[in-house]
Amino acid sequence: MLPRLYLFSLRSFIGPFLLTLIICIFILILQFFWVYIDDLMGKGIDVLIILELLFYVSASLIPLALPLAILISSLMTFGNFSENNELTALKSSGLSLFKIMRPLMVLVIAISIFTFYFSNYVIPVANLKWHSLIFDIQNTKISNLIKPGVFTTEIDGYAIKVGSGKDGVYDDVVIHDHTNPVELKTIKAEQIKIYKASNSLYLFFELINGTIFEELDIQNPIFLPNGKMQNKIHMNRPSRVSRFDKATYKINVSGFTLNRSDNDIFKDKYEMLNVFQIKKAMDSLSEKRKKMNKAYLKVNKRDQAIFRISQIEDLNDSVQSNELQCFKISDINTEDKNKIHKQLITKLRSKNQNLENQIKFLGTIEKDENNYWIEFHRKFALSVTLVILFFMGASLGSIIKKGGFGAPVVIAAVIFILYFSIITTGENLADSQVISPFFGMWMPCIIFTPIALILSRAAARDSKIFAKENWNTFFKTKKTA
Repeated sequence: MLPRLYLFSLRSFIGPFLLTLIICIFILILQFFWVYIDDLMGKGIDVLIILELLFYVSASLIPLALPLAILISSLMTFGNFSENNELTALKSSGLSLFKIMRPLMVLVIAISIFTFYFSNYVIPVANLKWHSLIFDIQNTKISNLIKPGVFTTEIDGYAIKVGSGKDGVYDDVVIHDHTNPVELKTIKAEQIKIYKASNSLYLFFELINGTIFEELDIQNPIFLPNGKMQNKIHMNRPSRVSRFDKATYKINVSGFTLNRSDNDIFKDKYEMLNVFQIKKAMDSLSEKRKKMNKAYLKVNKRDQAIFRISQIEDLNDSVQSNELQCFKISDINTEDKNKIHKQLITKLRSKNQNLENQIKFLGTIEKDENNYWIEFHRKFALSVTLVILFFMGASLGSIIKKGGFGAPVVIAAVIFILYFSIITTGENLADSQVISPFFGMWMPCIIFTPIALILSRAAARDSKIFAKENWNTFFKTKKTA
């Protein structure tokens, strides 16, 4: 009987689990499209490249989709069992709820272990791939802004037209610059060479043999009540014409980039590392912190004497070349006192500046360590969360006795929103260094664990959720004599 029961439970769970997982990933991919739609559509990007990007993105979205899939599928499975009285029949035959849940518990634990290895080894690679790929796509977008024979108006404030050419070298260029509302500037050149800044924030146009036409102090016409124009906008308008053999024009295109200069930057990001690499990175940061503190202390232990022998000799001719003699402060004249005072202020300002730089540097290291710890705990907390959400979903499904995609989906959505709010709040607090990364990333587990135990106890005893006997497990009252 038990093997058939276990097989039946697995069949009832796996179907909804895979379906909800696919739906969740699909919804999250749509959200990704919403964010990067301008970069992906209408830019001549090959379909295979977009599919490759979506493949990597879908892998990185699994940690967000898995908790919801586990929760919905467990709710649906045990909701169907209860609604069809199958759970009641199994309990009447002598099987406890936890024995009925045993095959699914084993499956969920296996999924959680697989999730840890997946998030530790696969997701960092997927994050690196899709970040690098989207970076390349956006750079491709920048290079495709300029098209021969048509005016390009995608860059705000500019209308650019070039003649024949390719690979960033074109002939017969016309640039209309409308960035200044009271000035109209037109640049014409025989040839243009386009370069992209290393940080992808700017395009540089190297113009050869051209002319700049500028119309200054542009004003809208003002009409009097009698219909006559008060200001003759076509009269007495200052203008200027300049010629050049070679010039460079810079245009800001920061809105088209991810503000990253090189793919190598991604490799050291905490999102791209597994737990062993994170540990190595934290050891490296700790070693760097020690070296900087040691160097700073060594510098500050050096002699910072204000009065040097050469200065004392100037103040007192009786001082020998290699000796220092005691003297009274009253022996120093006012001019020398002012010099010493200025020198002291300069040294103190220098020390304060060095101290501020040291604090900022140590703060940056501490911030990096904090981010690494957040990612470190995230990988472990996710696996434990899956098990906790399974117990919550299975227990609630047994209690509400509703299956299908109706009530279970609504309840799962509410719980997942609560879970997402808690994990987001915890991560933000940990990122702001308000709480430790451990409490920030384990906060959902800490909050949901007692709730899952109470729900499991209520479902096993077929009692109400807020029954007194369920809470006595956690809050025992002392009996008075």
